[in-house]
Amino acid sequence: MSSPTTSLSLGTGDNASNFTLGKDALVVQRAADSKWPEVQVPPRNVLWAGVDNGLFELSALVKRKPKAPLSLLHITGPVTDADQPAAAAFADALMAAAYPGLRRQRRLKVFVNPKSGPGKAVGLYRKKIDPIFRAARCEVDVTFTSRGKQAQDIVEKLPLDKYDAVVVMSGDGLIHEVFNGFAAHAEPSKAFRIPVTPIPSGSGNALAINLLGLEDAKDISAAALNAIKGRPMPIDLFSLTQGGKRHISFMSQSLGLIADLDLGTEHLRFMGGQRFIVGFIYGVIRHRSCPVKVSIKVAHTDKRKMVQDMHAERAQAQATFSASALDAPPSPAGAQDGGLPPLQYPDTDEDGWITFDRPLVYLFAGKGPYVSSDVLQFPVSLPTDGLIDVTLQERTTRTAMLKAIDGSQRGDHFWMDTQHYYKAYAYRVEPSTAKGWLSVDGEAFPLEAYQVEVHPRLGTLLSMYGCYQLDFDIPSEKQKP
Repeated sequence: MSSPTTSLSLGTGDNASNFTLGKDALVVQRAADSKWPEVQVPPRNVLWAGVDNGLFELSALVKRKPKAPLSLLHITGPVTDADQPAAAAFADALMAAAYPGLRRQRRLKVFVNPKSGPGKAVGLYRKKIDPIFRAARCEVDVTFTSRGKQAQDIVEKLPLDKYDAVVVMSGDGLIHEVFNGFAAHAEPSKAFRIPVTPIPSGSGNALAINLLGLEDAKDISAAALNAIKGRPMPIDLFSLTQGGKRHISFMSQSLGLIADLDLGTEHLRFMGGQRFIVGFIYGVIRHRSCPVKVSIKVAHTDKRKMVQDMHAERAQAQATFSASALDAPPSPAGAQDGGLPPLQYPDTDEDGWITFDRPLVYLFAGKGPYVSSDVLQFPVSLPTDGLIDVTLQERTTRTAMLKAIDGSQRGDHFWMDTQHYYKAYAYRVEPSTAKGWLSVDGEAFPLEAYQVEVHPRLGTLLSMYGCYQLDFDIPSEKQKP
């Protein structure tokens, strides 16, 4: 063995296993395994390594092929008394590389919604997710929800010092419950410092896509790894006030066509994300207007500048996030809790507001680029710019709308002249009718007057990257839709 910490050899002859820890990968060579004689694992995919009762144990998430999903790999083998010090030193070095500045054995409060999406969450949790958490020696407290608002009720009374993160295996609706549970907690600002992270099992899974990227969001093992290894990432949240009540929204609010395809396609949940495409096409055929008055406190409207700002913020976040010194505890010692942030914009505030009075097909406002795997709705959204992205789709031809959906995964509709895109501090809506849908984070609300404003950096997520995952830029002349 050349170094006591960067390489290790165990066993002899055909049963020998050689472990080499490099800067970018752990390489495991096993001559006895003819199907997989060499395994390469990035250090961040290593869940556990140690020596216990004379056995060397290694658990990691690995890919057998570049495009294959992550698989849980366990390697164990006996260690002789003579090799014990070297094996223990190697395991310590590997764990240091696997958890740089991160807490090991996280304490996780897990919610699993058996009815989310196609209804397979419980089986997937037991088969895929729970073994990963156990391999990482996490302390897990799991609740399989059996009714609406159950997660919200539990989170409202959650002992905050007991958990390092809240993991939600569901669609985006249960995440909405968690954040509103934090808002109703006796110590709301302390509660909001506990990171929330999704394991996608719903129809849209927008938050998982934005945190993990389109490809990794298809792999629930990658989401489990984020729950174990992701770093706290602050995010802006919203207050939605309606009828004297205040609600927290983390993702989106929609009216008109978008709300119709979200809430009006519940019977198509078996289709997964495709139900939104079917709903959109049906809505375009019906071609209804959305009779509302929209007022917006605008920050700016220059689409090209929004794209440039997005790239600058992403570059800065990526440069600083990976260099974060420590995985800070969610509730720092001595933190004072002042409750929810006060509302800044009363109904009577008109300073700096504009009114949009053209016929609309839909209003869609929110935080986070993707709203489903097929729709890049807010391509210039940023986690902590202190603003909400508001899109107003002016009434146009059916042909133009259908053309827009053809490039929706690329965000082509962003550049349409009839899609008005605002970076805003707040906005308010006054519907002309109570007939229709208002969707808030995918949940049904009454179609009544409401107002939304931003609370900068109120919430916390877990992320491997420190920014949203997407590919979007200003198109060339040939690329313009």
